[in-house]
Amino acid sequence: MAQGNNSIKKILTVAFSLCIVCSIIVSTAAVGLKARQERNQELDRKSNILAVADLYEPGMDVGKEFSQAVTAKVVDLDTGEYTDEVDPETYDGFQAAKDPAQSRTLSGEKDIAGLGRQEQFSTIYLVGDENNPEQIVLPIRGQGLWGLMRGYLSVQGDGNTIGGITFYSHAETPGLGGEVDNPRWKAQWEGKEIYASSDTMEPAIQLVKGGASESTEVDALSGASLTSRGVTKLVQFWLSEEGFGHYLARFRDGVDSQASADASPSDDSEGA
Repeated sequence: MAQGNNSIKKILTVAFSLCIVCSIIVSTAAVGLKARQERNQELDRKSNILAVADLYEPGMDVGKEFSQAVTAKVVDLDTGEYTDEVDPETYDGFQAAKDPAQSRTLSGEKDIAGLGRQEQFSTIYLVGDENNPEQIVLPIRGQGLWGLMRGYLSVQGDGNTIGGITFYSHAETPGLGGEVDNPRWKAQWEGKEIYASSDTMEPAIQLVKGGASESTEVDALSGASLTSRGVTKLVQFWLSEEGFGHYLARFRDGVDSQASADASPSDDSEGA
C-alpha cells in the first residue's frame, strides 16, 4: 500500500490543484491581454491598408496617418452603392460571411474563389478626397493551394488601374507560393489594368506563365502554378460583378466625380 507523500490520493490532489492554478493563470492572462491583442490587430489592419496604398513608412504614427488619409465606407455589393445600415468602424465582412442572415451561398461558376459564402456588405477604404479618391483599397480573399489567402488590392481613382496588392494572411509554401509576399513580385501589379474595355465588368487581369506581355497580365509565381491560379481567381472574383464590379463601374463611368460636381454651387448668375 502506498504511504506518506507517495499516496495516490496526494498525487492526484497535487496534480488537480496544479491544473486549477494553471487554468486560472492562463484565463486571467487571456482576458487581460484581449484588449491589447485587439489593438494590435487593428494596428496591423491599418498598416496593411497604408502599405498597399504606398503610404506606410517604418516608425510612423499609423493611427494618425490612417485617420488623416483614409476614409472607410461600407458598400452594398449588389448595387455598388454606399450603405449606412452598418458602421464601417465595427463591421467585419469576413465574420458577416459566416452568418446566413448577412450573406449568401456561392456555388459552381459563381464561386471561383472557393469561398462558399459571401457577405452582402463590404468595407472599402478611400485614400484622399472621398468624392474623388486617389486610390480605393478593397479587401480580397480566396483559396490558395493550402488554405485561405486574405489581403488588400489598391485601385486608382479611375476604377481600372491597379495601384498595389498585398496578402497579410496565407499558408502558401515558402519560396514558392509564399512569394506572394515578395516585394519584387508585388511591384509588378502597379499600373496593370483590370478590365480590357470600359463597358464590361468581366476582369481581364490574370497571372500568366512565361512573362507578362499585356497591360492586364502579371507574371505567375515560379513553381507555384496552383497558388498563381488561386490568386487569379480570387482577384477576378472580387473585381467582377459578384464582388466590387458594380462599385468600380461608378468610377469608370465618372458617376462619383459628376455627383461631386453637381453638388457644387453654380458660378452662373443672371444679369439684372
